[in-house]
Amino acid sequence: MKTFERIGVLTSGGDAPGMNATIRAVTRAALANGVEVMGIYEGYKGLMEGNMKLFDERDVSNIINHGGTMLYSARSPEFKTEEGMARAIKVCEENHINGIVAIGGDGTFRGATDLSNRGIACIGLPGTIDNDITATDYSIGYDTAMNTVIEMVDRLRDTCESHLRCNVIEVMGRNAGYIALNTGIAVGASIVVVSELPFDEDKAIEAVLESKKEGKRNFIVIVSEGAEGFAEPFTKRFAEKTGIETKFARLAHVVRGGSPSLRDRVLATEMGTEAVNLLLEGKSNLVVCNHDNKICSMDIDRALILDRMYKGKLKEGDLDSYSEEDVQQMRDFCAKKSAEFKKLYEMSYLISR
Repeated sequence: MKTFERIGVLTSGGDAPGMNATIRAVTRAALANGVEVMGIYEGYKGLMEGNMKLFDERDVSNIINHGGTMLYSARSPEFKTEEGMARAIKVCEENHINGIVAIGGDGTFRGATDLSNRGIACIGLPGTIDNDITATDYSIGYDTAMNTVIEMVDRLRDTCESHLRCNVIEVMGRNAGYIALNTGIAVGASIVVVSELPFDEDKAIEAVLESKKEGKRNFIVIVSEGAEGFAEPFTKRFAEKTGIETKFARLAHVVRGGSPSLRDRVLATEMGTEAVNLLLEGKSNLVVCNHDNKICSMDIDRALILDRMYKGKLKEGDLDSYSEEDVQQMRDFCAKKSAEFKKLYEMSYLISR
């Protein structure tokens, strides 16, 4: 077991329900192992500025049920520079921090790997509602965000039924369609639109008209925000082509807030505890993942390459340090994930009427 005097914990990037549960788990797991914990405010910006506090158990009491992040978050372009990195390392040395748990998305992980390469042991935890971190099946905050969408859309459906109406609803998720696809299925949407797969508008409209003839009175269309510029113009086209009164709703950042679900609280606790365990085992530059409902870990560099591969954003030289076997494993992983997404998408239309 590696000896740590003190570790830091920070949240970076967009906030997500369950981040506070993660902070709580990291803090209590570390303290239970005799390791001090420094709560770092405002992410990497706060790390550079020394904006931090030594935590005890009471500092993380009664936060497990709160959304957002009690450590706050901030963007920090300066941290990406050598000067900013040097400032962060100096702050770590001055405050006797020899390990950090960083909670956030891919940008957070890039910062963590930069610190790892400079001698500060780092473990990344996936905290984002978008679930757009390829290396993990579930990210912290994703389940809560989907449940929030379901609750709000169910209310819209009530009034749609009363008035023979359609609601076109744009949901968050950045460039990933996971929230849109899964909530679309869960609310019985007539149409689901994501940026990852082609959308046959004429065929979808034809299916809606058939359902209307059969007596259906409420219609829900779920659109991922990744399908940029689509939802509002489609609202107008839908009304013109179907004769159904149609309204547009953008749920926006309300999807990022609220008390975390049971699943997110448990996932956050499992991942936070595992992050501390990995540090104590002397490991670094890893991201904690959930695969097939099991907690595991992956090298951050590999996770970032896997993410670019899945999203079609590989850069020249990205795969040079990997063997042919490793590259094939990553390609197989991405192919499996794509196939599962496509299967869900096809299913959403199979049962949409």
